[in-house]
Amino acid sequence: MAVQKEADLKSETIEKLAGELCVAARTAPKTRGVDLIEVAVVTGEDIKKLSAKMSDIFKREGRASFGRNAEEMELTSAVVVIGSRKKTSQLKPCSFCGFKDCEENEAKGGTCAFNSIDLGIALGSAISAASDKRVDNRLMWTIGIAALELGMFGSDVKLAIGVPLSATGKNIYFDRK
Repeated sequence: MAVQKEADLKSETIEKLAGELCVAARTAPKTRGVDLIEVAVVTGEDIKKLSAKMSDIFKREGRASFGRNAEEMELTSAVVVIGSRKKTSQLKPCSFCGFKDCEENEAKGGTCAFNSIDLGIALGSAISAASDKRVDNRLMWTIGIAALELGMFGSDVKLAIGVPLSATGKNIYFDRK
């Protein structure tokens, strides 16, 4: 009789789910059908690198959320990081970004509001997939900042958010001390 314990299956199952989150983010609707989204999965030793970068940012900036979230990475099986490249959508009239038009936005180094909107839609699709499988998750901007500082996507991606995934008796990302 072959017996497999849940603990032995958990990491592999969550890593497979991380791939499903990538697909959900990729197929999410995008402004004007232009896909600027980048998606990556972080596992194993690379989670420790991401956590270490978050701890470094905590020490440098003194922002407690970086330190707290870095600690939570110890019980995280996989992290999906979703980012957006920066490009104006050339929608007229618009000015959602706070500039008069896309030309002014580009000249002053702004970020198109639709880059953020598309990132949000991709993130919503991804966490919906995680929730459908009952895997604990949370959107963490701290992970996104660390991923950008580590150059995870290269220089094109300017916005990123991380989605850590875990399966424990309590959701470690919400049931905090």
